Amino acid sequence: MNTKKLFDLSGRVAIVTGGSTGLGLQMAIGLAEMGANLVLCARKIERCEKAAAELEKLGAKTVALACDVKNPANVQAVVDAAVAKFGRIDILINNAGTSWGAPVEEMKLEHWNKVIETNLTGTFLFAQAVGKVMVPARRGKIINISSVAGIHGAPPQFQAIGYHASKGGVISFTKDLACKWGAHNIQVNALAPGWFPTDMSAVVIERNKEYFLSRIPLGRFGSDDDLKGAAVFLSSDASNYVTGQILAVDGGQTA
Repeated sequence: MNTKKLFDLSGRVAIVTGGSTGLGLQMAIGLAEMGANLVLCARKIERCEKAAAELEKLGAKTVALACDVKNPANVQAVVDAAVAKFGRIDILINNAGTSWGAPVEEMKLEHWNKVIETNLTGTFLFAQAVGKVMVPARRGKIINISSVAGIHGAPPQFQAIGYHASKGGVISFTKDLACKWGAHNIQVNALAPGWFPTDMSAVVIERNKEYFLSRIPLGRFGSDDDLKGAAVFLSSDASNYVTGQILAVDGGQTA
């Protein structure tokens, strides 16, 4: 197959959780630019509708929905809406996430649970619901968004153990699901972004800018384009023989 065709997403249908802002929107834009249609879901429907309008300017057909990824009924409603609108689901990007900062000895159980349930259980619920569409179709791409925080620990000044634990769990989940669903021709991989300025990370980055930059070989933070190519690769036929892998997009931080 021609290499350009390998990366072509024309007519493909992608669900992007947390797709209304930040890294989720960046990846959604990348997929739309390659021809995909998008189903965006997040807690705030207004943000999803605004993002969907931006994607439609790129020629994509879109659906914008409110969804709490911790809620199985919400998750199923998004999957049902995608199938009703497009008749198929080719790509799932599990991007919705949250964090909570507190010393380990002071972390409240409710805050730990919120992070685990959003970042890890939400990933499971969406993969399970979408898998019921992809398995019979015998094809699909699932991209789970982990983090470099799931690959290694952090110094004591950075207290977000729930986030680290959840993103490490996403990595293990990705590898095991890849083994389970490889027989169905479903590729399951994860992206592990480094430091990208977003609504969730902006304050931490600003407070620790020089420290972070000193540990990134490329000497800069991620940009509005740096995650697009990796997302398109793992969504496309170019990655048909790639599964169970964790691709760090971190400027060399984990190196």
